[in-house]
Amino acid sequence: MFDFRLKVFHTAAKQLSFSRAAEELFISQPAVSKHIHALESYFKVKLFVRQGSKISLTSNGQVLFQYAEEIFALYRKLQFEMDKRAQKNSGHLRLGASTTIAQYVLPNMLAGFHKQYPDIQVTLINANTRQIETALLQKEIELGIIEGHAKKQELKYVPFMKDEIVLVTRKNHPQVQDGEIDLEILKKIPLAIREFGSGTLQVIQHYLKSQHLSLADLNIEMQLGSTEGIKTYLRNTTCFAFLSLNSVLEELRRNELTVVELPGISISRFFHFISPHGNEELLAEMFMKFVIKNISAKNDK
Repeated sequence: MFDFRLKVFHTAAKQLSFSRAAEELFISQPAVSKHIHALESYFKVKLFVRQGSKISLTSNGQVLFQYAEEIFALYRKLQFEMDKRAQKNSGHLRLGASTTIAQYVLPNMLAGFHKQYPDIQVTLINANTRQIETALLQKEIELGIIEGHAKKQELKYVPFMKDEIVLVTRKNHPQVQDGEIDLEILKKIPLAIREFGSGTLQVIQHYLKSQHLSLADLNIEMQLGSTEGIKTYLRNTTCFAFLSLNSVLEELRRNELTVVELPGISISRFFHFISPHGNEELLAEMFMKFVIKNISAKNDK
């Protein structure tokens, strides 16, 4: 019973909402309040400050939350070790991936992982690179998979797959005569870009800086919050966009979009696994090894 009350507290502390904690745990909101009150009575301290419909952790609540994080991390390790001894694999792995990876790279890998480890439950959140880094630091996920250039000292970055950024536009675009443009023309053509915090945009900014340029030097027509939104926009305008090659393979196959060559210019990056330094999340390690092994096998074909 104490463990469940601690889980209720931990969930409410992460969500900073009793109602969202109730939804996640499939219990009623009064039940959440009852379990929190029981913990406060047990420890004889207040764990939350209640201000109308909003709640925040007290200093005592913050201490309990830190210990709860450590306790549940140990539980996950214990479950993994005992399952391993019983020659089975189970547990819950919380992943976070930036948009391009979550939509175009991970689905096939997750399908293969589930086939090999059917008893491991995987939860995937999809956000931009900056948000995934934040989620990892706040221990909302065990493993992040990102595409940007940003590096935080608190995190470990492990490259696992190379990706190419290409300039694309709709098929038979009137401004593209021979399938290529130069850097001077690039400054003038209308561009659609991702939102700030996007890993793809970070890579583009990094490349522009190497050419002594910035986004301000380009003709930005539209800023959209998803790759899918940009692709739809391109199909209905004369705009261009820098996108991951992995994200436009289907549109290229269907002749809806085309790659525009930039002579002498190559924009590439690596996708990275990210985790806190010293982190020993065993399910996360297992997933990383599975992905790297499958990418290696695919490249060898």
